[in-house]
Amino acid sequence: MKFYVFAGVFLAFVCMMSCNSNAITANLKTDTFKVWGNCGMCKKTIEKSLKIDGIATANWDKDSKMITVAYDSILVSLPQIQQNIAAAGYDTESTKGDDSAYANLHSCCQYERKSE
Repeated sequence: MKFYVFAGVFLAFVCMMSCNSNAITANLKTDTFKVWGNCGMCKKTIEKSLKIDGIATANWDKDSKMITVAYDSILVSLPQIQQNIAAAGYDTESTKGDDSAYANLHSCCQYERKSE
């Protein structure tokens, strides 16, 4: 009897996870945009700023200065993603990085900023 209860609970869990996975996949969107930065430490900081609910992957390329983000468009929006990066001190194509966060970046991470 205990086996059947365990098997039922396990089956319900697997079904629930499968349904949840399909919902995320249905809303998955991928965007690529420019984020200024210089080095591997920048990559780590930029990508870490996007370790939030709704973001499946974030990959910043230091040579091209481009980031590709796959995210659930129901849970997070592109402006929210860019704001998270800006809060870490990095400028994007459409959002200026936070000045105090930029000032606290390691010296090798302080890139030449666009003047406004």
